[in-house]
Amino acid sequence: MGKLYGLIGCPVEHSMSPAIHNDAFQENNLDGHYHAFHVEPDRLEEAVQALKTLDIKGFNVTIPHKISIIPYLDQLDETAKIAGAVNTVVNENGQLIGHNTDGNGYVQSLIEVIKKPLSENKVLIIGAGGAARGIYLTLTHSGSQHVDVCNRTISKAEELIKECPFLNTSKALSLEEAKENIQEYDIIIQTTAVGLHPNVDQKPISLVNAKNSAVVSDIIYNPIQTALLKEAKSLGLTVHTGVGMFVHQAALAFELWTGKTPSIEKMSAIVHNKLGGTSC
Repeated sequence: MGKLYGLIGCPVEHSMSPAIHNDAFQENNLDGHYHAFHVEPDRLEEAVQALKTLDIKGFNVTIPHKISIIPYLDQLDETAKIAGAVNTVVNENGQLIGHNTDGNGYVQSLIEVIKKPLSENKVLIIGAGGAARGIYLTLTHSGSQHVDVCNRTISKAEELIKECPFLNTSKALSLEEAKENIQEYDIIIQTTAVGLHPNVDQKPISLVNAKNSAVVSDIIYNPIQTALLKEAKSLGLTVHTGVGMFVHQAALAFELWTGKTPSIEKMSAIVHNKLGGTSC
């Protein structure tokens, strides 16, 4: 068996990561195998040590471990330090180095669908977890000053904004406050697990009063068309599915592990084919 790579999360059954990474290994003639590992939160430290013992060469980190894994890693690179969260780990001579490709992967995919520079958009982020941190801090680091954060627990949104070292005018909002003021935003980014398979009928907020020119983004990719994106599409809003972020962050992780650049187009096609859908 070749080099081992993987994913840890809870749950992981829905993940397309094994499909796209194992295909990328084959396409690039690399002797590697990628496997998804279900890890309960109270077993995280044990799991990380086990992966290190197995000499895993790299792994991805998903909900709910992106922040809680940090104490169990040997080092963080600059992307993880900026984001305060880890989604990719590289084994460098027995040292586990945490990286964050979520933020850059997301911004790369978002730029493909917006019509004006990021800095000219007022943004609402829904959620304040690990993925939200990566996106929020990457956006503000990239010059987006008007990025508000709403969360069910406002204190978590406040904490995220307070920790941001970059110039911003961000406000922390409740979900109700965000709903009341949703017409202010040019870009609405959904980063929570609300709407993730199998709870596909759920959505975190109503878009009824969103501005007609708004871009609505959901980082969930299973299903591709979440309930939130279906509502956005019915209202004639521009939609941005989670497939873009997923494949861009995956490609960046693959490069960190192997030094090879996989095909974004091939990765995207695999996800759409397996989920039986297309971008909205």
